[in-house]
Amino acid sequence: MDYMNILLGLLFAYFLVHGVVIFSLRRSKRVAPGPFPLPIIGNLHLLGDKPHISLAQLAKKHGPIMNIMVEAGKPNLVDYFPFLEKIDPQGRRRCLTIHFTKVLQLMSGSVDERLNERKLGNHENVDFLDSLLNINLPSRNRQESYRTSDSGDLFVAGTDATSNTFEWAMAELLKNPHILEKAKEELAQVIGKELIDEVDVAKLPYLRCIVKETLRIHPQAPFLIPREAEEDVELCGYIIPKDSQVFVNVWAIGHDSSLWEDPLDFKPERFWESDIDVRGRDFQLISFDAGRRLCPGLPLAIRMAPVTLGSILNTFNWKLYGGNIAPKDLDMEEKFGLTLAKAQPLLAIPVPL
Repeated sequence: MDYMNILLGLLFAYFLVHGVVIFSLRRSKRVAPGPFPLPIIGNLHLLGDKPHISLAQLAKKHGPIMNIMVEAGKPNLVDYFPFLEKIDPQGRRRCLTIHFTKVLQLMSGSVDERLNERKLGNHENVDFLDSLLNINLPSRNRQESYRTSDSGDLFVAGTDATSNTFEWAMAELLKNPHILEKAKEELAQVIGKELIDEVDVAKLPYLRCIVKETLRIHPQAPFLIPREAEEDVELCGYIIPKDSQVFVNVWAIGHDSSLWEDPLDFKPERFWESDIDVRGRDFQLISFDAGRRLCPGLPLAIRMAPVTLGSILNTFNWKLYGGNIAPKDLDMEEKFGLTLAKAQPLLAIPVPL
């Protein structure tokens, strides 16, 4: 019994000291408010399997700039709207790393071979790889600085964002038949029965609105690529300590009722007379990040998503698989991962026109 009392006393003292230290650090450095961190795990227990939603809910209590600690023993490491990738209990990150490494190795051989050809001066710029190298290597003496992961970023970001955005868009259209019919009417009036080309997208404003609304309500990267504070920085009266990892919750922005009317409703018409774009200039809709870290897959995604979606809508009629699911009952649950995908893949049947 004495040992139990001693243990409880030590635990109480530890929690008390821990609380005093955290409180003092926050007051002395004017760190942003946030939930109280537990010893060792910090606030990790609050993230759950959908951290973008958990953190949006926490922000309603603590404010839009929020301090989340993931290692309580290191109070100087502070995340704002964060998601921690250091812990991987299901092994998903390890598995992804293995497969992605194979992709990079495959690309590396082609890139190295092309760099050698260009160095010898016996190759002309004739294909996509040369264009990509020209962007990353403005001068011949910078060839050594090119990283194969640059092309990997473009490959993964472009293809994944396009396919997921297409699936979410189709799900929203099947869930909202009146929007689907309006999109098909626009296609019939502008395109007719012809195949859609990239140049036709400019003549299909409602289709473009559907893609924007899909990116707003279902951003592929719910958190922007993290930034790291190189020194203490003051933001809105708070101090972001040096070495803090800074995350932006894009999902929360897209679902913010102060920015969007009825944010949970799929309403492409909200973009009908709006200049808001997804190219990183409008912070209400930054699905592909902004500034120098603008997603390299952006050009591919914004060109291919409307073309693919419009082509599918203009070629077939669509209905939900099974026939006994009402549109309003379609499962729209999200699955958090490298991208924000549907938890249950969309099952739809194409019907010839």
